[in-house]
Amino acid sequence: MNVTLAVKQYVSKMIENSGPGMKVLLMDKETTSIVSVVYTQSEILQKEVYLFERIDSQSRDNMKHLKAICFLRPTKVPHITSHYITSHYITCHLSDWTLCVLCVLCVPSVDPVCTMCTVCPLSGPCVYYVSCVSPQWTYQAMVHELLGLNNNRIDLSRVPGISKDLKEVVLSAENDEFYANNLYLNFGEIGTNIKNLMEDFQKKKPKEQQKLESITDMKAFVDNYPQFKKMSGTVSKHVTVVGELSRLVSERQLMEVSEVEQELSCQNDHSNAQQSLRRLLQSPRLSELDAVRLVMLYALRYERHSSSVLPGLMEELSRRGVSERHRGMVKSMLEYGGKRVRGSDLVTPTDAVAKTKQFFKGLKGVENVYTQHQPLIHDTLDQLIKGRLKDSQFPYLGASSLRDRPQDIVVFLIGGATYEEALTVYNLNRSTPGVRIVLGGSSIHNTRSFLEEVMATAGHSGDRTQGSGRHSNRR
Repeated sequence: MNVTLAVKQYVSKMIENSGPGMKVLLMDKETTSIVSVVYTQSEILQKEVYLFERIDSQSRDNMKHLKAICFLRPTKVPHITSHYITSHYITCHLSDWTLCVLCVLCVPSVDPVCTMCTVCPLSGPCVYYVSCVSPQWTYQAMVHELLGLNNNRIDLSRVPGISKDLKEVVLSAENDEFYANNLYLNFGEIGTNIKNLMEDFQKKKPKEQQKLESITDMKAFVDNYPQFKKMSGTVSKHVTVVGELSRLVSERQLMEVSEVEQELSCQNDHSNAQQSLRRLLQSPRLSELDAVRLVMLYALRYERHSSSVLPGLMEELSRRGVSERHRGMVKSMLEYGGKRVRGSDLVTPTDAVAKTKQFFKGLKGVENVYTQHQPLIHDTLDQLIKGRLKDSQFPYLGASSLRDRPQDIVVFLIGGATYEEALTVYNLNRSTPGVRIVLGGSSIHNTRSFLEEVMATAGHSGDRTQGSGRHSNRR
């Protein structure tokens, strides 16, 4: 199930149904984002779509010679008259996440068996939060965490010494072969592959002293120039992006930060964890956000430990000059997913085997110390594929039930998914022949976006029932 291809075919069908001739594509804010993700401007121009307009634009010329293809959510547009419209595709009036799920199911025409998590496992909420506040080391995840990835676009305007043509770049696996081949690789591998890309570029780069002495020479140069120009743009883009990631990793001590994060998330040694955390909090290079994130992870894990040093860590944040708003995020996180809300410990002290399996995986099967954590979605999908998913936690809707091993699985996380979970789904697709999994969510979180949601949700925490198993919007 290729959702990107399905949406692309859907847009193509709209254009084809309007017939030949010059066209304008009229969109709203949401559908503009959809089209921009699946089509490049040059691709859609080849389909005779020469103008792109937002429905909420206040000024528009009279262009009756163009066919209008309207791809819209329900929108009030009093200044648009019906005789401009020759064909239209208007989405139904449903919540964003409901519409997303229906689209994924309807485009490939599948007859789904639906289930929804109503009561999360004891450690589930914390594991979900760890995915959101522990940055990953794959290319795609690092870009989103450190630079921000919005509809495949990265804003590099604040990068020191950035050239004008690189202030905003596009990273799309559909149109960028290097990105498609490297988005799930870790940072060390990316560095090696960037070097190889540069060396390949240098070999193909036209030499300044190259002479164009014949028509054949000139023709060869012209034929190869577009490919060279494209490769030149790819090299410049990725060298710039990886260079900025490297600068931020060094500037913010992110390797040291990640090591402590993994220790807090995956191991069960309170003494070593609090010592490592205190030591790192003394570093003047540690950013305010990273300091808060580390204390937040400690609070989730050890808030009611008999030797908890959470009050002292909060005092340390204050001494560092961390803003009141950021310090308040720690309290908000506990209101959002602390023990009072979970209604249980993160680790059952009576089950040492389960505790070791879940939180201390060791180095066996782990690429390195920075990638020990595994999101809860891995275990959930593994149980589903093996037919062991508990109906009490994931009841089926209606009278339907799952009798056979599923082949096509659509996972949708209300409240947002992360690129760590995307990596998990990617690896499961590769390692489980005959099973195809699609991951979706109402958003793709990085640390900043998730903490903003926590702050917004914590204010309504009083509406939640203690120990109910329902945790804000992220299910």
